[in-house]
Amino acid sequence: MTQQRSDGAPSADAANAYLEALRERLAADGCGVTATTWRDYRVVIGSRSDRKVRWFGIKVELFVLATAVPEVDNASMAEYTGWAMDYVKSLRSGLPGARNAAIILPALASGSVQPSARDWAAKDARILGTSLIGRPVTVETSASKATRVSMYRGRVVYGGMFTRHVLEKASLYFP
Repeated sequence: MTQQRSDGAPSADAANAYLEALRERLAADGCGVTATTWRDYRVVIGSRSDRKVRWFGIKVELFVLATAVPEVDNASMAEYTGWAMDYVKSLRSGLPGARNAAIILPALASGSVQPSARDWAAKDARILGTSLIGRPVTVETSASKATRVSMYRGRVVYGGMFTRHVLEKASLYFP
């Protein structure tokens, strides 16, 4: 069931409030938090690097790029995901390849998210090259502060060993 304001108007304030709370959750988890723009929208960027023994010394860079837009549809979700993956590719530290991987959570927040966009985000991860894995996220906000978050929560062939870590971080950042 889609949650929207009863007057039919999407809540831009709710989406912007969600982004501000996201910024705080990212900072509280030790992420570096910056900002940029996509189209004319402010994008909150959170990033962190982790290395664990169970990953055999591979460094995982996690990037969250989130913005509030008036409406989310398949086209905007696909465009934003592509932009976010290209943007992160230009930011990456270290050497890409077998010893480094980047996980990107490109998120669009809105009071109006089309069901097909939610389905598109939840369908699968997107992989760019051999070391960039994107898990698009839609966040449907409402004036009552209820949110509906959609993203792919399954495993991927490349980067599957990071799935648990990414999903834990996603649940922390996108409650």
